[in-house]
Amino acid sequence: MTKHIIASLLIIATLVSCSTEKEQDPFQISKHNVGFLTDSTQVKDLASVFPNDSIVTSIKGDEFIEDYNDIKVLNKQGKQLLILRPSQALDSTATISTVQIIDSKYKTEKGISVLSTFADINNNYKISKISTLINSVVVSVNEINASFTIDKKELPANLRFNMDINIEAVQIPDNAKIKYLILHW
Repeated sequence: MTKHIIASLLIIATLVSCSTEKEQDPFQISKHNVGFLTDSTQVKDLASVFPNDSIVTSIKGDEFIEDYNDIKVLNKQGKQLLILRPSQALDSTATISTVQIIDSKYKTEKGISVLSTFADINNNYKISKISTLINSVVVSVNEINASFTIDKKELPANLRFNMDINIEAVQIPDNAKIKYLILHW
């Protein structure tokens, strides 16, 4: 009798643990994955990671052309979802080194997407670094291996044209829109 109770309890425990496992959200961004795409996914495996989408590779053969290595992921309607950059050009065993998020369906666990603002980033993540470029500011968040690019047009006029100014988080308007969201692996 006790063997049946123990066996029943083991079966129940197994079923409960299986049902509590969280199913992977195909649009969730985290430190090591974007949906089913992980930081260890190889280029040759992209078709199985995105079985319902189109994978578009650009082979130009010239490393000095800007997007020679980019792989675009498009949905069935032709809408661009992601831009992937492999660690090595023309190598099917290379892993993905950067993922640019294009589609707003992709969100972090805290709800940040390409439609978010600087306030959303600042309120949900610890900003690791802010870099000033010619036409933009890059906000880095190490917690999720991401960088958020904000166009300098979103900044006050006194911060737009001086490359020597170290821009701090308090100087960026809360409503500044994200221009690019890129994960770095």
